[in-house]
Amino acid sequence: MEILKAILFGIVEGVTEWLPISSTGHLILLNEWVKFNLDPAREAAFMEFYDIVIQLAAILAVVVIYWKVLWPFGIAKKGLAKPDAAAKSSKKKNRDEQVWKLFGNVVVKQKIFWMWVKIVIACIPGVLYGLLLDEPVEKVTAPYKAIIVAVMLILVGILFIIIETKHKGVRPKIKTIPDLTWQIALAIGFCQLIAAALPGTSRSGATIIAGLMLGLSRQVAANFTFFLAIPTMAGASLVKLLKFLGKGMTFTGPEITILIVTSVTAFLVSLVAIQFLTLYIGKNKDFKPFGWYRIVLGALVLLYFIVLK
Repeated sequence: MEILKAILFGIVEGVTEWLPISSTGHLILLNEWVKFNLDPAREAAFMEFYDIVIQLAAILAVVVIYWKVLWPFGIAKKGLAKPDAAAKSSKKKNRDEQVWKLFGNVVVKQKIFWMWVKIVIACIPGVLYGLLLDEPVEKVTAPYKAIIVAVMLILVGILFIIIETKHKGVRPKIKTIPDLTWQIALAIGFCQLIAAALPGTSRSGATIIAGLMLGLSRQVAANFTFFLAIPTMAGASLVKLLKFLGKGMTFTGPEITILIVTSVTAFLVSLVAIQFLTLYIGKNKDFKPFGWYRIVLGALVLLYFIVLK
């Protein structure tokens, strides 16, 4: 039974991490109705760590799918622009070929390097929040998490519908990630703080909405969200692991099994979910269906916790 529960959590994480419907919100709700058979004295600490680590497993799917886009290092080949020649050339058509030479034939692709610079800039607000505000905010919001999730599901869903309606027929100003400025990257990073503080917002939802408002195409907004998730969730997982081990806790056999099964499931399902969202956006479809889904789910959650429970 624990294996089936772990698979269920993995499926939910793999789907909701990438669709703008809040993975954290869905996991919090799932925790209300599906419980692992764990030691009560360890359950709270383990589940806090568990929720973050399985998100990291989902993030690995991005690395696999977009490896060539993300890896900045390469080997110089015949026909590849030399570093000095690339530096002198400012033509847009040669931008993909511009490189810096490191040693031997190893080069750094400038386009990918500057993309990572923008990703790091976008991560700065999240790092500061994690160091200074994460625990205080968590203590304040913890007793009301389910209600906060429901409210944010509805509010962000409404925001999606409003923005997509407003932007209907409007041509995006930014159609590729290299066109992003560091100011826009930083603004998107600040929008992630809303998702960090208020579960149910959706990290991907917050960054996609910010991207659309700042003139990004849907594809660029989604891709930047994918890439931004890598350092964000890797850092969060490392912090949670250090805190977990710092409390003198180690993993039991059942806990390790749950972690592995859920992580593998989340990774495999994420591969499908990312491809689905990419194809969906590629057909020039908007995010309104996700907005309506959020509103309906949020209303049902409010009904459950306020009226039925």
